[in-house]
Amino acid sequence: MIPVAAEELLRVDIRDEDGVFAVRRAGREVAAAVGLDAQDQVRVATALSEVGRDLYAHAGQVEAAFLLERGAASALLVELRFSPGAGGRPPAEGTRAASRLMDLVEEDVDVEDQVVIRIRKTLPAGPGMADAAVVAVRDRLGHLAPTRALEELSAQNAELVGALEDVRRQREELRSLNAELEETNHGVMALYNQLSQELEDTNRGVVALYAELEEKSDQLREASEAKNRFWANISHELRTPVNGVIGLTRLLLDPAAEPLTAEQRHQIGLIADAGGTLRALVDELLDMAKAEQGRLVADQSEVDVPALVARLAALLEPMAAEAGLTLAVDVADAPAALVTDETMLTRVLRNLLANGVKFTREGEVRLAVRRTGADGDGVEFTVSDTGIGVPPEDVERVFEEFYQVPGTGSGGTGLGLPYARRLAQTLGGDLSLDSVLGEGTTVTLRLPAQRELGALGLRHVLVVDDEEPARALLRRLVGDAARVTEASGGHEALELAAADRPDLVLLDLRMPAGDGYDVLAGLPADVPVVLVTSIDVTALADDRLDRAGAVLDKGRIGPAMLADAAWRAVRGGSGEKR
Repeated sequence: MIPVAAEELLRVDIRDEDGVFAVRRAGREVAAAVGLDAQDQVRVATALSEVGRDLYAHAGQVEAAFLLERGAASALLVELRFSPGAGGRPPAEGTRAASRLMDLVEEDVDVEDQVVIRIRKTLPAGPGMADAAVVAVRDRLGHLAPTRALEELSAQNAELVGALEDVRRQREELRSLNAELEETNHGVMALYNQLSQELEDTNRGVVALYAELEEKSDQLREASEAKNRFWANISHELRTPVNGVIGLTRLLLDPAAEPLTAEQRHQIGLIADAGGTLRALVDELLDMAKAEQGRLVADQSEVDVPALVARLAALLEPMAAEAGLTLAVDVADAPAALVTDETMLTRVLRNLLANGVKFTREGEVRLAVRRTGADGDGVEFTVSDTGIGVPPEDVERVFEEFYQVPGTGSGGTGLGLPYARRLAQTLGGDLSLDSVLGEGTTVTLRLPAQRELGALGLRHVLVVDDEEPARALLRRLVGDAARVTEASGGHEALELAAADRPDLVLLDLRMPAGDGYDVLAGLPADVPVVLVTSIDVTALADDRLDRAGAVLDKGRIGPAMLADAAWRAVRGGSGEKR
């Protein structure tokens, strides 16, 4: 049976021994006509000669059809068809030889009970033969003259001579290549031996260095752990007597206690102030230890910036007045509110202002607060003084722990600025210092500003909480910034999200009808989520919560807090998840 995609090029009958030679010649001619190279032409002719001889000896009459398969993988197909007769199966030697020469040799039986041997040779990759070319090939092959045995034998001898010549030439080339390879191997072995020795020497050095580095790393880790333990222990040890001193001063200054002279009250007040300062230093030591261990986390809330600056000014004005300095504040361009950790921000600014007073002999210390950025998306707290300044080579070193600029003679621990920078980074900002020796120093704290929810351009906000008052509060806080839909459980939330994809999801964590974990797992990965919960998620240590972009405490929800959390979830803003 001729395959549907095959076109017949030539048909040759084998009825005598000359027919075997004819089919061999036809195989060579057809192979050349369809684009096979000289070696493949010989393979096709030889395979047909071997199979044709066996089939002729077995059946006495064989019909050979040469076909062209055109398609993604074009091929030359030769079908040898014969009647099996009473002699059983034909010898297999010819088909075995053909199998080594061709891509496919298979046996089949057609509808007329004739046996068909199919021999297939894949054509070289290319655009294939056009219809006109196939017609031309078929016409040319149709005019092949009958061949005589002697002529075909002469052609076979020529092929054999050519093959032997190719073998001889290849043997010479192989001998030459072997000689070159042997010479190259000598050079490679010499180079390999040299490199092996150098590598062995290097490895010994690397192993020794690695062992030394590992030992140093262990020592550094032990030293760091010892330092943190020392800070934590000494801080706890100091806290008890310091709290005792502060408590005793409060008892002495209590109006219900025995009356004191004005001088006694003044002296005890100084003791109380010193105790408060010492307790603040103890707290800073504890925070430094926490920061090095990655356990210092900001507690976000909405901070009234002008009020905070006013409190700082009131606290430090006596200290500045005692030093003969002016303490000035400028909040004309300050934002009204800021979402940050008020305690950390207060400590940073108090530290910077105290440093300014400490290192200034005359003039002023100024705290200025202003919005920054084209869209007002940042806040700068700048503390500048007219003090002694810092040498250029020490500008960055002042942020190293325990480092103090030589010659200042101001005392202190050398922890103030390193502590302030760690707090600034925990708040999602940074701290930098500029100074001119003999003229003064400016320290700048940069933090992300409070951002409006409406500026996010949200279209749809999905609120998920099983408590109606909580949903009502969130709905009111979102206001006109987006369209709000509500769900009282996780299953309902996923259905609403599938029907109308939200731009932001405000999600309670624990609900009876499908909890927040179900929602976190079922929402598309690119839908931002803010967890609004009263649970301390940091204590849960659950990797599933990493899906949320921000966390809000239900007890402290306000417009600014919600806007800040939404910005962090949608835009990946600065600061920790909280």
